[in-house]
Amino acid sequence: MSEYRVEQDSMGPVRVPAQAYYGAQTQRAVENFPVSGYRLPAELIHAIGLVKYACAVVNRDLGRLGGHKKRPLEPRHIEALLQACQEVAQGRWDDQFPVDVFQTGSGTSSNMNANEVIANRAMELAGEDRFQGQKTIHPNDHVNLGQSTNDTFPTAIHVAVAQAIQKRLIPQLERWHQALEEKARAWDRIVKIGRTHLADATPLRLGQEFSGFARQAQLACQRAQRALEAVLELPVGGTAVGTGINTHPEFGRRVAQQLAQLTGLPFQEAQNHFEANAQRDALVECHGQLRTVAVSLFNVANNIRWLSCGPRCGFYEVRLPELQPGSSIMPGKVNPVICESVMQVAARVLGNDHTVAFSGATGGQFQLNIMMPVMAFATLESVRLLAQATAILVDKCIVGMEANAEVCESFVEKSLAMVTALAPLIGYDQAAALAKEAFQTGKTIRQLCQEKQLLPQDQLEKALDPWRMTEPQPD
Repeated sequence: MSEYRVEQDSMGPVRVPAQAYYGAQTQRAVENFPVSGYRLPAELIHAIGLVKYACAVVNRDLGRLGGHKKRPLEPRHIEALLQACQEVAQGRWDDQFPVDVFQTGSGTSSNMNANEVIANRAMELAGEDRFQGQKTIHPNDHVNLGQSTNDTFPTAIHVAVAQAIQKRLIPQLERWHQALEEKARAWDRIVKIGRTHLADATPLRLGQEFSGFARQAQLACQRAQRALEAVLELPVGGTAVGTGINTHPEFGRRVAQQLAQLTGLPFQEAQNHFEANAQRDALVECHGQLRTVAVSLFNVANNIRWLSCGPRCGFYEVRLPELQPGSSIMPGKVNPVICESVMQVAARVLGNDHTVAFSGATGGQFQLNIMMPVMAFATLESVRLLAQATAILVDKCIVGMEANAEVCESFVEKSLAMVTALAPLIGYDQAAALAKEAFQTGKTIRQLCQEKQLLPQDQLEKALDPWRMTEPQPD
């Protein structure tokens, strides 16, 4: 058997790998874009298959496939077409999508890749020779019926992103929130010193500190939900420029309904197809929420890293699970490696956000944005990285993290900020002088107050009670 077969498209013959399910237009793209070796994310390939399936179902129900003017399909062909779409959506043919991410900006190469794979697979399922010159099931006439890359490719992006956020990211963010809430409750009796500007501040409880982290995680869940909601409007039905040329008036609404049923997500037809085709503002908004999630993740991981620094010459207020040797030269050193990994992920997501925002701002001229493949790649990578990094942070760091109560409490009495509680009793200026003297002499605020007999002992004990300082007190 020959290594290649010859396929035809509107530009002429093309040599295609003999057993490939894709055809001429895909092969041209493979040859034109040998850029990175990065292919479309699997989630996006599956979403394209799902969109093609929904479109085929709607075209079947509208009688447009069987009643096609030039190429009517028999019922067995229609069923084969539907099955082929489902197989792509299920990931069966991922290896048949070889086109580089950095391709034609509309995603036409990948759309035609899908059309060719589905058409050839459908012919095979119908018992026909998929290598024959005249296609019984045609990539453009049947698989792409009522569609343009300009509306179906961004539709697939929205479907892929929404599903990834729902299935992968939100569950991990919820686990993150729960894990931090558990630490906040467990450590609510441990008083420690606060730090602002990295300098000593008034006391708080370790549980209170972690309740702040837990609230960040809770808000991250809400932001991920808003990211999902940003991409629920679907451009499908606008075809080339938003006018809906060559499609049925009900096509967009019906496809959106079909996709909503298939995914369980409340997708709906775009309110304005000219906006939905031309702009990718929804994706920019979506990734903006993901960026904020990344910022929160970085912040919490970095705070935990600082709280664990030591074990003898740092804060060491929490102990992290020991996972691996930390140095090639310093024996016994253990580093906060999970926190560092998570922080790098956050940095990558921030970079992806710039890619998405820049592409949304500069890539859309008139009726089309020509930066869609890289926007999809960046957004789906961000979702995947955030989900995986959050899971690792929870499982390998937060769950096994322990409070070092003795260290926390040992800092409190030594803190110069303890004088803050005396300011309402002795005045700000005298309190400031007391703090300076305590620092110069190495004595505690309590010791100096007792030596100077500034306050009765019972009043001093009440004022300098660290626990009282962690909550508002009535006058």
